[in-house]
Amino acid sequence: MKIVYFGTPDFAVPTLNALVESDHEVVLVVSKPDRPVGRHKVMMSPPVIELAHRLELSTSQPGGLKGAQFAEELAGCGAEIAVVVAYGKLIPDDLLAVPRRGFINLHPSMLPRHRGPSPIQWALVCGDRSTGVTTMQLDRGMDTGPILLQERLAIDPLDTTETLSPRLAELGARLVVSTLDTLEAGTIEPRPQPEDGVNVTPMLRRNFAKVDWTMPAWQLVNRLRGFTPWPGLYTKFRGGRLKIFGLEEVRPAPSGKEEPGTVLQADSAGIVIRCGRGTAALMTEMQREGRRQLPADAFLIGERVSRGEFFG
Repeated sequence: MKIVYFGTPDFAVPTLNALVESDHEVVLVVSKPDRPVGRHKVMMSPPVIELAHRLELSTSQPGGLKGAQFAEELAGCGAEIAVVVAYGKLIPDDLLAVPRRGFINLHPSMLPRHRGPSPIQWALVCGDRSTGVTTMQLDRGMDTGPILLQERLAIDPLDTTETLSPRLAELGARLVVSTLDTLEAGTIEPRPQPEDGVNVTPMLRRNFAKVDWTMPAWQLVNRLRGFTPWPGLYTKFRGGRLKIFGLEEVRPAPSGKEEPGTVLQADSAGIVIRCGRGTAALMTEMQREGRRQLPADAFLIGERVSRGEFFG
């Protein structure tokens, strides 16, 4: 089939590669516009556009998808079907019917669980033991379209968003090609999403990074996994921010009724802090503002943290 491909970040690169290597033909790659990056505001193309240029594919980077101009461009490219992977913008309703076979979307979760903009992060935040990828037909809702194919993936206890995303991207690339193959062969029947188990994830925000020590330790550990690399996790320490890079639940937790955020112990293994529901967490790697990231033993040489001290 002839395909128009919508995608923007690194997550969308493996699928474009897989489509180019398949029996299908990518006739147009659509991505978000170039944007300034870094202190010097150097204009950078999205990763998908960089790959498309290397592969000598036709590209389009419209500022928006509404209006007749892009609809005419989409209709004129001759694509039978559109594939969307982490494009970053909603597809307007009037475009959905332009390709003869419509739009299909790759979503990195086992729908209907974790709809919305941050499914990989929230699978980790929620402590899920597995996740997966879903191909579906796009409709007017937010990740509500009929399911085509799904494949599950186990989550490692040490996974973060940074380590889980590439595995899901590779798995999803193979699933998209399989979906197109079965659609072309007429051997797949879209099925409505179940009404039970729906969870809609929020857009990630910078303020999610602030630690709330009243949460149980296992929730804080999962938030660090989900929020790595962004927005991260930090706590207040002696009037400044302390960014946390290593956090583990202490089992069994030391007994006591200290206020959440209270230091229970500080030694070369790390800093033990009381958390909600009587739990405790061990900070093993951290970074003060304007300083280097350090393991706990090196950090405690310069910062003499005492039992009873408070992290806000």
